[in-house]
Amino acid sequence: MATEKQSAEKEYTVEEKLSTLYQLQKTMTEIDKIRTLRGELPLEVQDLEDEIAGLETRLQNYQSEIKQYEASVSEQKHKITESSGLIEKYKAQLDNVRNNREFDNLSKEIEFQGLEIEFAEKKIREFNEAIDKKKKDIVELKERMEGRKADLSQKKGELDQIIAETKQTEENLREKAKKLESVIEPRLLNAFKRIRKGARNGLAVVYIQRDACGGCFNKIPPQKQLDIKLRKKIIVCEYCGRIMIDPELAGVEE
Repeated sequence: MATEKQSAEKEYTVEEKLSTLYQLQKTMTEIDKIRTLRGELPLEVQDLEDEIAGLETRLQNYQSEIKQYEASVSEQKHKITESSGLIEKYKAQLDNVRNNREFDNLSKEIEFQGLEIEFAEKKIREFNEAIDKKKKDIVELKERMEGRKADLSQKKGELDQIIAETKQTEENLREKAKKLESVIEPRLLNAFKRIRKGARNGLAVVYIQRDACGGCFNKIPPQKQLDIKLRKKIIVCEYCGRIMIDPELAGVEE
């Protein structure tokens, strides 16, 4: 069984491996171009969504604060009602005082409750002012949210249009890349992905241009160029680490 499996698996030459890697590189470069076309739109959409979510949370906080202020106003009004009731009660008792001491005590209570009413009225004014300010803040916040939502709608529209126009092409490219990856040995594929990730322009496989590496443009010694043309082993640039192939294999005329 092991012998049958081994015979069923195709043995690829170095040249075939390099050719497949270069085809994968070209495919991934086309996918990169599509992602470049989308530009910063996905990030801008995400930022706007996050900002709107933050504004909505702030709006909820403002509305909650208004309810707390309104509850405080009701509480102060209840205190005014209680103090007014006590003042009426103490005034009625003044008609039946038996001595100056009782009169003074009742007068002090009436005065104290009067101060309590004044203090409660002051607090009500402060709470109402705070409510008015929060309502103004809410109006401004809602205007800002509407602006951001309009921006989000525009950005999403642009992104959706680009995605719609490039979706089929990207799917085809990804399917092609998947097939190419399936015939590349895991160790080599991992190296390709690692190099590509570290490369500024996403190029992991490059061909020699004017006796130099097509990635970093450092000169390649003649002997190494010859080794690359022979396609007997995988050779990487000593400066940038990219896999190098000869122009002919890349289908490019020197």
